[in-house]
Amino acid sequence: MARVKEPAIRLLETAIRLLSEAGPESLQARRLAAESGMSTMAVYTHFGGMPQLIRAIAREGFIRLGRRLESSPHGDDPVADLLDLGLAYRDHAVENPQLYRLMFGVTATAGNRLADDLPEGEAAFAHLVKAVTRIIESGRAREEDPARAAAQIWSAIHGYVLLEIAGYFGGDGVEQILLPLGMKLATGAGDTAEAAARSAAEVTAHRTRRP
Repeated sequence: MARVKEPAIRLLETAIRLLSEAGPESLQARRLAAESGMSTMAVYTHFGGMPQLIRAIAREGFIRLGRRLESSPHGDDPVADLLDLGLAYRDHAVENPQLYRLMFGVTATAGNRLADDLPEGEAAFAHLVKAVTRIIESGRAREEDPARAAAQIWSAIHGYVLLEIAGYFGGDGVEQILLPLGMKLATGAGDTAEAAARSAAEVTAHRTRRP
């Protein structure tokens, strides 16, 4: 988190908590101030207004997403690492559905595509580009622009995530939908079906071993 004054941090953390507990309708200056033990003016003093605070929430959301992606497993199999990265992305979204929707302007409160020009969003996306670059360099994918390929993969994961947090796929979406989708993306990019299946099995083993 960027270095800001303590009251601003308190307001931001309160806003993220309210968003998680009560949805975007709870993001009102009066309620935020009351929950934070400050006056309504504090929202304007520290952020300039509610639109700027909402933007700060999105920035913090991408910072947290970037940290989650950074902690994803890194091993010798670049395709397995990419699949793990996709699952880390999914886990972050499912654990923080309201925040995820706001980050991408899906909620009425956000009102626009907040991710478009946030450097924190670009930094999070860079993890995906790096993972795709490794796969291309390993020879398990055709030569192409890594950023473009990463955007295609991101589009697929993002679509899946929005459907899951909307209540689709039940409890077996990862095994029945997301991992098979990742395997198809890998083979479509040039990997063999056998190698993609081995990578997916490695990822499944990772998740089984996790507490």
